[in-house]
Amino acid sequence: MRFGLFGSAKAVRGGLDIDSSLGYKEWLNYNVEAEALGYYSSFTVEHHFTGFGQVSASLNLLSYLAALTSNIRLGTAVMTLPWHNPVLLAEQAATLDLLSEGRLDFGVGKGYRFNEFSSFGISMDEAEPRFFESIEIMKRCWSNDKRWSYEGKFWKFKDVIVEPPCFQEPYPPLWLAAGHPEAIITVANMGANLLLDQFSPVNSVFERVRIFNTALENNNSESAGGNIALARALYIARNEEDKNKAIESRMKARAKVDLLSQRPDGRNRASIMLHKGAEEALHGALIGTIDEIVVRLHELKAGGINYILLVDAGGGIEGLKSFSKNIIPQIN
Repeated sequence: MRFGLFGSAKAVRGGLDIDSSLGYKEWLNYNVEAEALGYYSSFTVEHHFTGFGQVSASLNLLSYLAALTSNIRLGTAVMTLPWHNPVLLAEQAATLDLLSEGRLDFGVGKGYRFNEFSSFGISMDEAEPRFFESIEIMKRCWSNDKRWSYEGKFWKFKDVIVEPPCFQEPYPPLWLAAGHPEAIITVANMGANLLLDQFSPVNSVFERVRIFNTALENNNSESAGGNIALARALYIARNEEDKNKAIESRMKARAKVDLLSQRPDGRNRASIMLHKGAEEALHGALIGTIDEIVVRLHELKAGGINYILLVDAGGGIEGLKSFSKNIIPQIN
């Protein structure tokens, strides 16, 4: 089983949130230590206008981390394509991939928080068509050695050639966030990798794995995609009381995110909004004693999950050290 990190740094304008427990320099040190411990990757979020400090300029932060490290893979989870000029984003991603000598894992998504779309002046109803148009344009950016032009519904470009080229050919591995069955099938059909959210309980995770693998078999794709990464919050608790406090803290932080995410009409159907409450915090996370976490990881492994992205739920680098020393050897 492979283990990476998932999360965010913060510059505080308010309290803690779900995945931003460290300041920027502390987050960098945390990742440098994680690389030394043998963790495989680090994926960071992109969010805007939260009031509690989640990372907004993801590729900038990862570029700095690239200069401090040499092996750990650098992932986005995710860049929300409807908000970005796809040509500019393709240039920035290629630059990071080149500087890191091919360590970029480019995770993308449609977005799910209403406040972000509203503040950017973009309708959530346009998220899907904007996403797919941007994917088409970015692939063209990375794959074409000659100048080209494009005119679509949302974007128009004339006589462009994107520089620099990516280090990885033809471009970095694509990771797509998805949870609904039709979206998961689309990821498989695109030959991309699947990112599963940190909130879904085990039964939903296994169903999503089944849908993805079935779609891959039906598609008979020989592309480089087809991998699955599952985000899970990590907190190694000292006892039952400590565990319950961590769960309570996680539920409060989740409630803050939900307030930003929900549409005024209450019709946010994003898969990440489906699972909430104490059961989600307990069974959709690796919060518990060492023995409890080992049992859950074996369950996930048996269900087809071989790549976990750990979200710091309060343990910091000491939690990573304990996980590396006391848990990973029992899984692998």
